[in-house]
Amino acid sequence: MRTLLKNIALLLLAIITSQTVFAQKQFTLEDLNFGGTNYQNMIPKYKTYRWWGDQLINVGADSCWTVDKNNGKQKLLFTKNQLISWTDSAVTAPLTACSFPYDDQPLVLVRTAKETLLINFKKRNVEWRQPRAAGIQAQEWNKSSRIAAYVLDDNLYVTDAVGNTKQITTDGSRDIVYGQAVHRNEFGIEGGLFWNLSGTRLAFYRMDQSMVTDYPLIDVPDPTDSTKYIAKPAPEKYPMAGQTSHIVSVGVYSIVSGDTLYLKTGDPTDRYFTNVTWNPVGDVIYMFELNRDQNDCRLVSYDATTGEPIAELYRETDDKYVEPQTPITFLPWDSKKFIFMSQKDGYNHLYLMDTDGNMVKRLTGGQWVVMDLLGFDTASHSAIIAGNYNSPIQRNIYRVNIDDGTLTCIDEGGRGWHNAMPSASGAWIIDNYQEPDVPRNIACINVANGHSTRLFTAPDPWQGYTVPEYRCGTIKADDGATDLYYRMVMPTDFDPTKKYPTVVYVYGGPHAHNVDARWHYCSRSWETYMAQRGYLLFILDNRGSENRGREFEQATFRQLGQVEMRDQMRGVDFLRTLEYVDTARLGVHGWSFGGFMTISLMTNYPDVFKVGVAGGPVIDWRWYEVMYGERYMDTPQTNPDGYASTSLIPHAKDLKGRLQIIIGLNDPTVVPQHAYSFLKACIAAGTQPDFYVYPGQGHNMMGHQSVHLHERITRYFDDYLK
Repeated sequence: MRTLLKNIALLLLAIITSQTVFAQKQFTLEDLNFGGTNYQNMIPKYKTYRWWGDQLINVGADSCWTVDKNNGKQKLLFTKNQLISWTDSAVTAPLTACSFPYDDQPLVLVRTAKETLLINFKKRNVEWRQPRAAGIQAQEWNKSSRIAAYVLDDNLYVTDAVGNTKQITTDGSRDIVYGQAVHRNEFGIEGGLFWNLSGTRLAFYRMDQSMVTDYPLIDVPDPTDSTKYIAKPAPEKYPMAGQTSHIVSVGVYSIVSGDTLYLKTGDPTDRYFTNVTWNPVGDVIYMFELNRDQNDCRLVSYDATTGEPIAELYRETDDKYVEPQTPITFLPWDSKKFIFMSQKDGYNHLYLMDTDGNMVKRLTGGQWVVMDLLGFDTASHSAIIAGNYNSPIQRNIYRVNIDDGTLTCIDEGGRGWHNAMPSASGAWIIDNYQEPDVPRNIACINVANGHSTRLFTAPDPWQGYTVPEYRCGTIKADDGATDLYYRMVMPTDFDPTKKYPTVVYVYGGPHAHNVDARWHYCSRSWETYMAQRGYLLFILDNRGSENRGREFEQATFRQLGQVEMRDQMRGVDFLRTLEYVDTARLGVHGWSFGGFMTISLMTNYPDVFKVGVAGGPVIDWRWYEVMYGERYMDTPQTNPDGYASTSLIPHAKDLKGRLQIIIGLNDPTVVPQHAYSFLKACIAAGTQPDFYVYPGQGHNMMGHQSVHLHERITRYFDDYLK
């Protein structure tokens, strides 16, 4: 009887276990792709916080709460319905977009489709409102003067605090661009409007690109629109490497006088102006000026009242290139001193300088990288920074004392990938972070004593799904000495006695990385989808990628793709040591620079890679834009051998495996000429790549088309690699 009961119990356990396994859900691309219908439910949840001075605010879609920084307790501040009743305005957007611009005033800034409002949530009324123009291309609002500068139809306008609008320029066009990002968004440039602190003067970019060649993109009509028949030209101003580039100048508009002047920089031809900064008083402009070779960088100050240059405060040269990515930042307690970042000593670090051009001292140093200057703790005279001192694949938050250089990690836990937002005084930070096994945590931290209050712990959004194993490790680069970090996504229900088709996902280019200490080691969700279908995914950050120092990044200079390929092949050597990797079924996939790397690997190592999918690939660096291309390759005229050896056109004949090339028809970044030229070379050589194009799309496929794209990529590997 006892034996019978035991057998029944074992049978029931087996049934329950099998039902549990069967109940595990499988992912779809609608779950995992950012354009998918269920994607928002599958990413780690978060809460949005803002600072009102040193008061913490939890900003929800429909309500705002004050938060006690020491215990996390919340108290309702106002709701969206209340704002609507107080303003008689169509406040339809989620409140997560609102802000609290004044530390000492109970005002919330809310933007609607038609106006900008400052709402007093204690008096429950509109304190100030300003109309907003429709169709603007750029906008910058100053909280001191409450004046908005904006660009409409390529011309510059300002609307003052009482709603009067003045047009500042009249010659804006495709050729003459005002108040927008210039130099094709290189050198950290994200915009073109720069207010001084008091809002009395506005600096702005003016870009003359009339001399730049038009690249002939087209707009294909919507096939469902029966009134449109013929595609229309949609040309893009595109300065290719070694060709004529645009000319940029920096204007200054005075609110008081209504006059505009331009900084007297000398001949702006073949020069780059970046990181425009005002001094605290608001009468001096600082900016980095870079020659076209990008190996001679100077920090120059200008009198904003006359446009005359004042002084060259700093100069940095390099045999390869200099990359000014961030503006100088003045100390809040000393208007005569500022911090700037540089890799001049091998790694990106902070330096303190005074306005007379004297180098005061280096604030940080060592074989690690300062990633960002986030703010200041004014009480302790400290800068709050993000960096990877703890580990090359981590991003942690530190306080560095300006006076004595003491560096202290102040985030919660010291692991993972942290993003922090300091309060107005810098006495507190909001720490929003992930770890490889942590979807998201948010904490409020006292900067002085390190006390942490957990505000939010995200649940695992993949609970109940079949999730693969994510591994991280290092191998040596092709130089035999440098550590390279990799990520492996193991096939679901991995069995080490089996052999699996393996896909190498690659990017490999500058200013990017693939492997870090975020959730699942920063794995792209498509990798999980492929692991579910029985593939092993391998991702390696080769030399040339970011956050590893100047020598690591500059190893690829004048020969893009060559060092990167050799490092990726060390990854292949590593895969060959793993018995469960079927190296006869090895694929490769990447986009943009990764597309370039995909075709490079497919054609330089044709007997290694059986299948490849290359998205938006660079084919020949002669056809890429001036700023990026010439930084890493010099010009075709000065580096003909480098351009010849990295071009993929001569390698079209070497293609053996199955290669699919995918582009957006309207790609303004890697223009279609790249793919078309490679196809033409393949036709002449008799090789047979496959080709797919997304009409109306740019460098990346947006919205639900991204789901279609990744289904296409997946099918290609299923058809020819699996």
